[in-house]
Amino acid sequence: MSTPTREDLLDAYAIGDRGTPRVRMNLVASLDGAVTIDGRSGGLGDEADRLAMGVLRALADVVLVGAGTIRTEGYGGVRVGREGVAWRREHGLPDQPRIAAVSSALDLPAGHPFFTEAVTRPIVVTHAASPADRRADLAAVADVLVCGDHEVDPAAMLGAFAAAGLPQVLCEGGPHLFGALLGADVVDELCLSLSPTLVGGDAGRIVRGAPEAQRRMRLVHAIPAGDLLLLRYARR
Repeated sequence: MSTPTREDLLDAYAIGDRGTPRVRMNLVASLDGAVTIDGRSGGLGDEADRLAMGVLRALADVVLVGAGTIRTEGYGGVRVGREGVAWRREHGLPDQPRIAAVSSALDLPAGHPFFTEAVTRPIVVTHAASPADRRADLAAVADVLVCGDHEVDPAAMLGAFAAAGLPQVLCEGGPHLFGALLGADVVDELCLSLSPTLVGGDAGRIVRGAPEAQRRMRLVHAIPAGDLLLLRYARR
């Protein structure tokens, strides 16, 4: 099967109303439900998955990721490419989306590539009980948002994003952050790359920590991209 083009995916993932806040999850999983291989998710993706990720980032106002995923996956210098910049300019958006990290312990050093290689000023989301000295240190390299008293309040975080002109949120995980967002009932879409891989082992699922409940979603599209399948689901 042929791989969809960037233009195909821009149409498939298009956002009709950019003013209405939206949380999109973008994750990859194996056929047997593994979210990682050798401890990382990157090995499950391929060129089509990376193309879809680039398109989703181009459509976003802010890319959100948990601190654990930043450490594991080596986030640094997140940016959209030349084609994405051109699309954003054409649609009246800044050249690059913002990048935001969620952290309670604030154990990301200011010298981490997440900060030093960022192409826009990063955002750090934490809560009032996080270490005050770490908040002060990170304020030198990022905009620090305090959302919640003893843990990050997802609704307060999204409200702060919207107030800052960043209503379109693309969350790239990890599973604990997905669980927190799902538990707060703020997830609007799941964009899942289904990798043509069987992994086995003890790898976790794409979501952890959310209370068990049946949350019905509707299929928006299923796009074959070689042997990988690009799935888009929206909440009912």
